[in-house]
Amino acid sequence: MIKADEILKLVNKYLDNLSYDRKPSSLYEPIRYVLSMGGKRIRPVLMLLSYNMFRENPEEILMPACALETYHNYTLLHDDLMDNADLRRGHETVHRKWDANTAILSGDSMLVLAYQRMAQCDKQKMPEVLNLFTETALEIGEGQQYDMDFEHRNDVTEDEYIEMIRLKTSVLLACAMKIGAILAGASKEDADNLYRFGEQIGLAFQLQDDYLDVYGDTRVFGKAIGGDITSNKKTYMLINALLRANDTQRAELEKWISATEFDREEKIAAVTRLYNEIGIDKLAQEKINFYFEQSRKYLAAVSVAEDRKAEITAYAQRMMKREY
Repeated sequence: MIKADEILKLVNKYLDNLSYDRKPSSLYEPIRYVLSMGGKRIRPVLMLLSYNMFRENPEEILMPACALETYHNYTLLHDDLMDNADLRRGHETVHRKWDANTAILSGDSMLVLAYQRMAQCDKQKMPEVLNLFTETALEIGEGQQYDMDFEHRNDVTEDEYIEMIRLKTSVLLACAMKIGAILAGASKEDADNLYRFGEQIGLAFQLQDDYLDVYGDTRVFGKAIGGDITSNKKTYMLINALLRANDTQRAELEKWISATEFDREEKIAAVTRLYNEIGIDKLAQEKINFYFEQSRKYLAAVSVAEDRKAEITAYAQRMMKREY
């Protein structure tokens, strides 16, 4: 069994060595730039770990694994443009380094490249792989649209939010794991259980991201905390605070949500205090734990020896920064 850290090195080396010999170079240079920024490469690592549970040669599927990373970075490129973000992983975003039109066109070409790379998998399994990849890509677009729609709504429910993050974040992790299993020749039942594992760990991962945006340590989290609070983002935290607040607490929350001018640190401190009073911190931790435990059940159901699950178990725990 290959270790996750070794897989990450393989993925980064493979991405670095992908050729972009088509013209014009001005179309492909931003793509190379985006993929050179690094990152955790969670999706290709999960695909290769999933494959390695059943077969010993994960390097055989580096191209489809990197196809998924290409697709993921395409979504980030367009997200940055939609959010008018200045930085991604400490580097200038494409629309800042070049311009918005370049970001749109290079992003579109990244999507096509992702399909071209995914199609270089086992030809017998390609129809099933491409069907899953296409369904996942459609779901991610749906999740992004829901996220945008929620910005203009004050009645978003917890169930709606969970479905949005499932579509926007979880299904790509699930897709990575299932494609790895399919390409390894796993049974349908095992592939489906790995899909569910990825889906549930993805929900836990995104909810933890929401939690850390309020309660994280900036030095560990890697970015300033409180961004979701200052932008009034409809997170699990805010949705449940509005749902569970008493009249006085709700009035104060709504005052901060509707404020157009405010001191950033004051707003973060006030909303965090309200979350603590209402018990949102504990509620969020319980929900994170719920999805994490659900993921473990689906992994346990995969019909391979426990020692073959050890690396993916350890990797999931590292994703969630847990030790067992």
